[in-house]
Amino acid sequence: MDKNRTKKIVVVVSGLDEEYQHNVFKGISTYAYSNNVNVSYVAGFGGMVGSATFDIGESSIYNLIDYTRFDGAILMTNTFGDTELRNSIFRKVLDAGIPAVVFENHENSDFYDISIDNFGVMKKLVNHIIKDHGAKTINYVSGPLGNPDGKSRYDAFVSAMEENGLTVDQKRVFYGDFKSYDGKMAVDAFVESGLPLPDAFICANDSMALTVASSLEKLGHKIPGDIMVTGFDNTFSARNSSPAITSVKCPLYDMGYKSTEILSNVIDGIPQPKSTILDAEPALSESCGCKCSGTDELVEYKKVTYRKSEDTNNNIHMINRLTAGLAEAFTADQYFDVISNLIGELECEKFTLCLSEDWQDDYSSESIPETNEYYSECMSAPLIWDKGERRKVERFHSNEMFPEGFEERGCVNYFLPLHYSDRCLGYYIFTNSEFPTYSLLCHTLTMILSNSLENIRKLFHLNKVNAELKRLYVIDPLCNIYNRNGFYNHADDIFNKCVAEGRQIMISFIDMDGLKFINDNYGHNEGDFAIQRLANTISSCCGQGCICARFGGDEFVYFDPNAGSSAADSLSRKITKSLESLNKLIQKPYAISASIGSVITVAQKDDTLFSVIKMADDKMYEVKKEKKAARKSEKV
Repeated sequence: MDKNRTKKIVVVVSGLDEEYQHNVFKGISTYAYSNNVNVSYVAGFGGMVGSATFDIGESSIYNLIDYTRFDGAILMTNTFGDTELRNSIFRKVLDAGIPAVVFENHENSDFYDISIDNFGVMKKLVNHIIKDHGAKTINYVSGPLGNPDGKSRYDAFVSAMEENGLTVDQKRVFYGDFKSYDGKMAVDAFVESGLPLPDAFICANDSMALTVASSLEKLGHKIPGDIMVTGFDNTFSARNSSPAITSVKCPLYDMGYKSTEILSNVIDGIPQPKSTILDAEPALSESCGCKCSGTDELVEYKKVTYRKSEDTNNNIHMINRLTAGLAEAFTADQYFDVISNLIGELECEKFTLCLSEDWQDDYSSESIPETNEYYSECMSAPLIWDKGERRKVERFHSNEMFPEGFEERGCVNYFLPLHYSDRCLGYYIFTNSEFPTYSLLCHTLTMILSNSLENIRKLFHLNKVNAELKRLYVIDPLCNIYNRNGFYNHADDIFNKCVAEGRQIMISFIDMDGLKFINDNYGHNEGDFAIQRLANTISSCCGQGCICARFGGDEFVYFDPNAGSSAADSLSRKITKSLESLNKLIQKPYAISASIGSVITVAQKDDTLFSVIKMADDKMYEVKKEKKAARKSEKV
């Protein structure tokens, strides 16, 4: 491979806005920008809202990846709790035949591994709490056991407890998903259990430890006076909380940078070690009662905290305006306009909205196919916002991922799913923006975009249904011409205008001959057939500006708002001639014919459309009588 060519790397991860991912991404992105690497982070937010159906929609984004389009992959599968999903990702990467670096890889020797000794360092931390602080009763807040980090840390906790002669009480173990909210849920579960207060809460990561500490303090417990709390990862927030959280110091930035360097070298054909283990060590601090081992400089902490607060406030303001704008969007084009007008405030270089070809299709919960978690073969990109300029791509194959192809430069892209429940709608891409990783609102933005898109879809189908109902209200379903309601709705205003302008009009009332005979002798299906053919004949004879309708049963009405003196004879000849041709063509054992009564008049102010129709109806009956009399005389 040409070493000067832009390398294309995909990073597969669950979640973006935790500090663990953010610090790893900083290392990956730093290497990418400096070494001409195009990085595509592909992420869902599984386990965030407590809905298995919702998580199917989130995980759909991983089905988008065509690994053959990349030179290599970084698999942060240690952020996944779903073993089946992890294995699916591994299989696809192996099938693509590209090199991959896996975080905490204990499952597949085909990949390069970068890791820390989770088991060893967690065991050191638990031993410190037991041996140095005398803890005997311990609650444990675990990550998912299907996750290698979660399993190693849990096993280390169990091992340390057993070696110290302590029993692991499963009532004191809470199985979380590494999300910050799990910490609160763990404390709630503990309170509900009615168990005595433990000596310590040991947590599998800092995100959960911080909310455990906060929740315990809200209950009136002092840390570490009443209870100790520990975490893992030694994140910025954990180091600078009060009390500072005892944790495990992990080289997260180095892991990101080193994994990208290893993969880049492998792509270039430079041999690399199969396994790289980075140092990690306990970071003892205030939450276990140790002297603080040193926090970040106060000035830096103040700057970072203020910057986060300011960014969050700005993002909330933008997202609130986005939500309000999308609430007033009633069409897809309006939806795209609202996003285009506001997305630049998130300081992204490029924003690409990609929608499945079938995103606007109708569906019911009973009819959603199992393959609904996958994207349609073809997609569109109706909105590409690029440094303030806007364009679109009408159609591209979903396996291309980028509607305009990969950019040949060092850059960073974030792929995020758009879905409603478990139904894929599409995805969007941030290019060269830190918003997905620094903001806690990225998932909120994703859900707002998804739900608003679903509202547009529903509104589209609601309008279609309303249009169909309106059509059914005015259109006769058998004959596909106006019914009585449709005739009056359409013709009444025209009639009144004709009266005001003193125009000559013609109303014709047309009644089918012998329908009862056809129904009685050949069945109602034949009767309907005859009515349809008569309706088609009348409609085909309907001149420009004229209106015809099925008035009911076998009766039809015809309105000519600009009638000449010979209009009645002309219409009668056309219909009679057309029916004669029709009868020769269809060769039925009966003849389709009709009696026509027409009134040509300049309607007066006292006249109504109904009154003129009644006059035409009376004339039609006179024609009927004449036909009957003629048939009787023929028989005699």
